Amino acid sequence: MTDLSPPEQRPVAGIVLRISAATVFAFMAAMVKIGSDYGLHPIEMIFWRFAFALPPLFLWIALRPGLEVIKTRRPLAHLWRALIGFVAMGFGYWAITLLPLAEATAISFAAPIFATLLSAIFLLETVGWHRWSAVAMGFVGVLIIMQPQDLALPLDGLVVALISAFGVACVIITIRQISKTERAITTVFWFTLISAVGTGFVIPFFAAGHDWTGWAIMIAIAILGGTAQLLLTASLRVAPVVVVAPFDYTQLLWAVALGWLIWSDVPSVATWSGAAIIIASGLYTLYRERRRSRPQRPVIV
Repeated sequence: MTDLSPPEQRPVAGIVLRISAATVFAFMAAMVKIGSDYGLHPIEMIFWRFAFALPPLFLWIALRPGLEVIKTRRPLAHLWRALIGFVAMGFGYWAITLLPLAEATAISFAAPIFATLLSAIFLLETVGWHRWSAVAMGFVGVLIIMQPQDLALPLDGLVVALISAFGVACVIITIRQISKTERAITTVFWFTLISAVGTGFVIPFFAAGHDWTGWAIMIAIAILGGTAQLLLTASLRVAPVVVVAPFDYTQLLWAVALGWLIWSDVPSVATWSGAAIIIASGLYTLYRERRRSRPQRPVIV
């Protein structure tokens, strides 16, 4: 049986790893947008992201934790996780091609809001008024970014980004269940393998010839995506999620900077305001989660 006992907790190391993961994810998203501008199809970028990342991931597992960790007793759970993960990633890549990088990133942070809703519906978790208030506040932030009164951003991009965020929320709920018996690296491996094989069946319909620049972009996406995933996994091995998750929002700073440097995109006041509300909602939800998970101290009388 796989050893699921937690390692020694190192919060500072976990925070550094999480910030590094957020940074690398931001650069990967920028490469996806560059690839789209260059004429690469999102499905093709997703396939090569998994195909190029699988060999180094397998080698890393073989050299570090050992191949024993890829054994699983829940293949169907990994198949479901890979399916919804692929759909979420596909819509996420699509959203990046349709929206400015900062706006696509900001809306993606709505995933924890959807996850709270799903946990109440499917996991029957008790959600108090504090968390419901955070959910409502988060949706207000999303509406501010979307600006439905004048549609300053393309409607199709906004809808695609919201679908991606909802898909990520489904992944969060699924991983929460899988993690009870599976290690994080096990889930990463099967997600990568299943997604590479699955997209391999459809890639002939989207593949095209590319010059060295096109291949360089797709290789960069694979390296960045795989590296970010490993950094994310490593952060959870050395620190609790409530400690490291708030630093995911540093990705937005990178998205703003890269969007300005590469595409001269300057986020609107609505984007900044909505993103601030969404981030505040997420941070408050994490705070409440930490309070709920903290053991109650005995009352001394």
